[in-house]
Amino acid sequence: MNYPDHLRYTKDHEWIRVEGDEAVIGITDFAQHELGDIVYVEIETVGKNLNAHEVFGTVEAVKTVSDLYLPVAGTITEVNPALNSNPELVNTDPYGEGWMVRMKPANVQEIDDLMDAAAYEKLAG
Repeated sequence: MNYPDHLRYTKDHEWIRVEGDEAVIGITDFAQHELGDIVYVEIETVGKNLNAHEVFGTVEAVKTVSDLYLPVAGTITEVNPALNSNPELVNTDPYGEGWMVRMKPANVQEIDDLMDAAAYEKLAG
């Protein structure tokens, strides 16, 4: 499994990357592997203020539907438009083209409290 060092991780298997005053969020390589072939991503929370650990959308795989949880509080600003026609990007490139949302964190410092790659790797096994 791949867990890039420049990202932070949650126990719910989301990752977050800071880009200026925004953050990009997706699911981890472990999560996409466990879900299997992803066939649909539904995110209808653009413009909404959400708390950390609130559901911001769902991902549907051949076997199951799973909730997506926001790592930190803030406002969803954008959904990855490529996922509408190519949800499998989450499987093939979970840390790149398979990102899910961009957000404005309410408090960027909260990101520092999330797991680093080594801690997440221990959690994921």
